[in-house]
Amino acid sequence: MPQLTLDSKTVEVPAGKRLINAITDEGGSDQLHNCGGKAACTSCRVQFVSGEPTAMTQAEKDLLVARGLAGSPGMRLSCQLTCDADMSLMIISRLAGSGRRDAGGRPADAIEPTPVWTTK
Repeated sequence: MPQLTLDSKTVEVPAGKRLINAITDEGGSDQLHNCGGKAACTSCRVQFVSGEPTAMTQAEKDLLVARGLAGSPGMRLSCQLTCDADMSLMIISRLAGSGRRDAGGRPADAIEPTPVWTTK
């Protein structure tokens, strides 16, 4: 099972689990995901410390470019990644202090929209 380190907490995650769901389920984090994990916002963005995947969905790439976040080292959307190897990352947007009622609807188990894979 891959290990996921969130800030200073390390948890084991089922291989292939969607990262946004692993962060909330196994990691117990209140990370925001306003669009429900459909690559329509950037509230689920994370900053990789290590273990950043090289593959990227076209939806993630397009949104990072549109929001001016492309090229930021380690900046990724957790809704567009799966846990296939050990990762260490920092969560950027949390429910606490956001003024929102909730973190967002639970994302589906599979990446949405249907991924078209590319590289960063």
